[in-house]
Amino acid sequence: MPRIDPWAPQSEASFSFLGGLSDFLAPPERGRPISHVFRGAPSVKDAVEALGVPHVEVDAILVNGASVGFEHPLRDGDQVCVYPFDVPPESGSVLHLLAPLLAAPTFVADVHLRRLARTLRLLGFDTRHGAELTDADIVGIARDEVRVVLTRDRQLLKHRALAHGYWVRSTDPETQAREVVRRFGLVEHARPFTRCCACNDLLRSVEKSAVRDRIPPRAALWIDGYWECLRCQRLYWWGTHSARLQAVVESALGSSQC
Repeated sequence: MPRIDPWAPQSEASFSFLGGLSDFLAPPERGRPISHVFRGAPSVKDAVEALGVPHVEVDAILVNGASVGFEHPLRDGDQVCVYPFDVPPESGSVLHLLAPLLAAPTFVADVHLRRLARTLRLLGFDTRHGAELTDADIVGIARDEVRVVLTRDRQLLKHRALAHGYWVRSTDPETQAREVVRRFGLVEHARPFTRCCACNDLLRSVEKSAVRDRIPPRAALWIDGYWECLRCQRLYWWGTHSARLQAVVESALGSSQC
């Protein structure tokens, strides 16, 4: 970050945050332009994040009606409009700032989103998570494996190395899953019950005879279909608990069909 002369004259710009970006603002600041006082010529990215909005949530920025990149210098009197992915600017030619993702993105969830991570795995989405992962680990994984960071920590999403991230608004795990599915358009890419909820690897169908010694006696009496995790060898079957898991899947996808 450039050094700012504390004796430089103050400048002022006006910022408007559209759509879901207002979630990052204090209630009195939502739905109206915000005055931002600064010195020197900071980048518009630095100003946006100083106002509380992580760059990974921003898809377009218009300064005085012109589409600009994150490094555009802010000037006195600028009128800045900041747009999320789902609110397109009305101007014709727009520079999109969000890096493109695969149709079915992969994720890394922070330590506080364990239940969300398990639900995304239940839906079939590759989601890394671990209580041992530090913020530095998460940033490194996201960068090296091109994963989307899911977190409730706004400061984590401001890390310069991050290209993809999403601040999970809800604190309720069931609502969080619906939120992520909706944000990334995951419904048609879901493959429920194909991934291990414990370790995130894929499942394979196995013959009952090959795993009979690992099946609880009551389950062995009436269940013939079994799946095993390729990594941790955890065994799965469609038992009495499955109706509850099916309900979790239907709730997350917003549909009665899976």
